[in-house]
Amino acid sequence: QVQLVESGGGLVQAGGSLRLSCAPSGRTFRSYTMGWFRQAPGKEREFVAAISWSGDSTNYANSMKGRFTISRDNAKNTVYLQMNSLKPEDTAVYYCAATLTRPVVTATSTNDYDDWGQGTQVTVSS
Repeated sequence: QVQLVESGGGLVQAGGSLRLSCAPSGRTFRSYTMGWFRQAPGKEREFVAAISWSGDSTNYANSMKGRFTISRDNAKNTVYLQMNSLKPEDTAVYYCAATLTRPVVTATSTNDYDDWGQGTQVTVSS
């Protein structure tokens, strides 16, 4: 099991940017497909983006394409989510997740992931 720790959340004005980071605690995640999800109050947790273990392949929810970018630095054992042109509707708790068994193209459901972080709050003000 991998323990994941997210950071980088905060309060930002609409149109602004944030970069979230996720790192495992005490273990490398080099072989894992990594994903980002988010959950707004009163809503289900939804897929944001995923990246293959090598970083060569990515997958995005349609509403995030062009604004969000997922990347990873295996040397630093960290995965990132760069969020630009933020909107108030992007306000949510953002979660990092890891899976050893799912390829990036199909890892879009919460059930596809085995390990989760505690989440980091992102609040976008209008």
